[in-house]
Amino acid sequence: MTLEFFSATDVGRARDNNEDSVALDQAAGLAVLADGMGGYNAGEVASQMLTSFVSSELGRWLKDRGREARAGEVKRAMDICVDNANRAIFNAANTNPRYAGMGTTLVLGVFRPEGLLLGHVGDSRAYRLRAGRLTQITRDHSLLQEQIDAGLLTVEEAAFSSNKNLVTRAVGVEDTVLMELHLHEVQPGDTYLLCSDGLSDMLDDDSLANLLNGNPALPEAARALIGAANDNGGRDNIALILARAEGRQRTEGRGWWPFGRRGGKDSVA
Repeated sequence: MTLEFFSATDVGRARDNNEDSVALDQAAGLAVLADGMGGYNAGEVASQMLTSFVSSELGRWLKDRGREARAGEVKRAMDICVDNANRAIFNAANTNPRYAGMGTTLVLGVFRPEGLLLGHVGDSRAYRLRAGRLTQITRDHSLLQEQIDAGLLTVEEAAFSSNKNLVTRAVGVEDTVLMELHLHEVQPGDTYLLCSDGLSDMLDDDSLANLLNGNPALPEAARALIGAANDNGGRDNIALILARAEGRQRTEGRGWWPFGRRGGKDSVA
């Protein structure tokens, strides 16, 4: 099975700076997305620290050892890497007054022969498009999601809540962080969307599905998604990563997917 990747970011219509950050390592089957928070430019610092650290450290480990590692070992490597990044961001926030209180969400995907190992912290999301049907495969770590789970709000009421941006977990705000991590089966034809809330708050699931189904080429899909989010207000920075599994091809005797067949990155003005 081969994988095609594409990533893009956009400042949106209401912000002057971009606090979202993405990183891809196609050779390692690695995708990282972060949405920073904090005063001044601290959110931008936190998200870039996280994506740079994880893509560098975890990407190197995956290329050196990941092909022979079991899924449990990869999960542990993901946890260790995110924990180290968390400490680096936390220490920076507590030693530089300009960065006080900074933190960031995270969506981290590692594509393996066993499937997609997907970790997340906060309210940035991952979706899967399979046979034309879109499914959210992460669950927000947010006050709003807790209110929905407790039956205090319906999903429809939540769309108009003032608590949309209150996360209950973030990287860098405490000296430890708990990343939620799951393994998802990957099938040929699947398309995966990782995104910040600048996209998911502006477009409902039906709109996301229609745009993905109507734009089969990943660069065009990315531009269509960002354009629609901006047309609906663009109230926040927008970041997304698209990954598509194509065909069925197994390396003889290894069961490994040859990553990085093609892909790219874009910044949409």
